[in-house]
Amino acid sequence: MRASALEEAKNFDWEVTKRLFSYLKPYKRQIVIALLGASLTVAANLVGPPLVGYAVDEGINHNNISVIGVGVFGYIIVQAFGLFGFRLQLWNMAQAGQRVIQKLRDELFEKIQSFSMSFFSNYETGRLIARVISDVNVLREAITFAVVGTFRDFMILVGMLLTMSFINLPLTGVAVTTMIVLIIIANYWRVFARKTYLRVRETNATVNAELSEAFSGVRVTQAFARQGYNYDRFHDKLNEDLRAANVKATLVAALFFPSIELVAGVSTGALVYIGGILVIEGHLSVFTLVTFVLYIGQLFFPIRMLAQRYNMFQSVMAAGDKIFMLLDRPIDIQDAPDAVELPTIQGHVKFDHVGFTYKTDSEDEMVLHDVSLDIPAGHTVALVGHTGAGKSTIIKLIMRMYDITSGSLTIDGYEVSKVTQQSLRRQMGVVLQESHLFSGTVMDNIRYGRLEATDDEVIEAAKAVGADEFVAKLEQGYQTEIREGGSNLSAGQKQLLAFARALLADPRILILDEATSSIDTQTEKIIQTALQRLLEGRTSFVIAHRLSTITAADLIVVMDHGEIIEMGTHEELLKLGGIYHGLYTMAYARPLEGTLLEEPASGD
Repeated sequence: MRASALEEAKNFDWEVTKRLFSYLKPYKRQIVIALLGASLTVAANLVGPPLVGYAVDEGINHNNISVIGVGVFGYIIVQAFGLFGFRLQLWNMAQAGQRVIQKLRDELFEKIQSFSMSFFSNYETGRLIARVISDVNVLREAITFAVVGTFRDFMILVGMLLTMSFINLPLTGVAVTTMIVLIIIANYWRVFARKTYLRVRETNATVNAELSEAFSGVRVTQAFARQGYNYDRFHDKLNEDLRAANVKATLVAALFFPSIELVAGVSTGALVYIGGILVIEGHLSVFTLVTFVLYIGQLFFPIRMLAQRYNMFQSVMAAGDKIFMLLDRPIDIQDAPDAVELPTIQGHVKFDHVGFTYKTDSEDEMVLHDVSLDIPAGHTVALVGHTGAGKSTIIKLIMRMYDITSGSLTIDGYEVSKVTQQSLRRQMGVVLQESHLFSGTVMDNIRYGRLEATDDEVIEAAKAVGADEFVAKLEQGYQTEIREGGSNLSAGQKQLLAFARALLADPRILILDEATSSIDTQTEKIIQTALQRLLEGRTSFVIAHRLSTITAADLIVVMDHGEIIEMGTHEELLKLGGIYHGLYTMAYARPLEGTLLEEPASGD
């Protein structure tokens, strides 16, 4: 975990700013049009008050109602141009902003999908979602409202002060004094607002992470009756922290904006009182008084907006820093510069004194020690061992989810690290213990590993693994929509679809990671024939609890604490009388908790 948002906040980061502006380069036309629109708004704000002041002064002094009418009409026209310019500004910057966040989200999505498994082990899903959604939204708001808006507000402020100085310098001094008071208030508010708003963002990201974890694990929560505990933790800690942060942010805003309005009211009142006396005494014209009253009323808006924009830019710095931290983060597993396309393989896999160390943020852990395996093409290898023995690590190294630390790992003589990941993984099929089904139809999910497959090929694969029978009974057959996580299917049905998906992909290397552990005995019988067909002619690595898939393997590898303890066929290992024999004997007599060999196959 990196430092909190509070620690990451920066007043200004030129590198982040330059990179953000680089995303706006393709939209120069929209920015120019937005600036022209902002200029119209600036002109309307500067021209309006003198126009009204002149109409009132001339109309009253000469008892000419038509002059007042013309002045009011002119004021309305000027404001209409100002509103048109404001709309022009927002419309063009909104288009640019939406395009920029679309590009940023595309880049983030592409980059996050490329990270290695170790990254996802150390980075919470909820925080990733917060980066892609919340932090990018901060940039959208800044682009839409702040980039050109800051220019507009600054020009309005400068333009009003210059115009007021030209009309009456002493009264301008009153306005400047008021502005200084406002700037002091805004500066104090900025300091408090920065902390409170960033605290809101940090607690919101924490809540997102908790929600993602809680909802994805809801079945476990219900199984252990943890709803009450989880609710109390969410209510008393996380949601309470978020509520408190939002309340504090609201309190800061509630103190700032009324203070601005109070200063504005006092200043306007003082100006009307002093100016009224000067008008009565003949030292000041009605035109000047009305113009200054209107200018003073408008003076507070750009100051208030600039103060808000300052805080927004601080949020942009923090959000941009987090976004670019992800985009700049090196990908642990990536193709070498000279990586070659792996041709169609036979499936000869060789581990030559392979060692692997799993690196975390806090420590390094040695997972595999001097592992050597030579698997001929087309052979089935069963990996046996207690939890943490290194079985799944073997699988992940073959798929190059991680890079080996030492030794050599080759497929058909090609170093795994020297071929492109796409050419490697497209020749592999994987069925996991908990197969993930995606939103879409049954047919879409089976076709996931081979998108160009025809409908007939999809159906044929389903029939081959025995999935066609239950799919045909679904309301819309192969066009039935899969709910999130496959909640409308049983565990066995989901696994059958996963087998069909693997068969359709026609991989040269097949990986079954406890793929039958969640299937009932009856369903397992359905797929035994399909498994034989699936394994035939392919190099297969099987991690399984059930002896029906282990005993028939060409090679059984017994692992313990990252080392290979025994190797051989089922019969050879039984004759050896070692660890495998002990596990098999115990499993045959009585399935023991913690063993991977839970039940013997029929006839053993």
